[in-house]
Amino acid sequence: MRKQLAVIAAATAAFGSFIATAPAAQAAGGTAPACIHRTVDGTPDGFSVYLSNYCGKTMRVKVIVDSGGDSPCFTMSAGSNRLWYYTGVFGQYGRTVTC
Repeated sequence: MRKQLAVIAAATAAFGSFIATAPAAQAAGGTAPACIHRTVDGTPDGFSVYLSNYCGKTMRVKVIVDSGGDSPCFTMSAGSNRLWYYTGVFGQYGRTVTC
């Protein structure tokens, strides 16, 4: 019985340490490349982000908002522009990422 308890304890400890050190899942990709130009402007009730795709190919990007809801993933063809508004008291522009 002691041997079984020791095996169970060792397995539990190993599993617990795996959970504690497992990396968090990422909801978005890496930072968008510099060819995705961003212009962030404050508005009376939040901010706006003007995105321009100078990458020479279609890109999928999303705006990450710190302390607020992120934008949807936008598919932007080469040379296109997009204006996105965030309305909220607490949110701040975080970054633009690929998705």
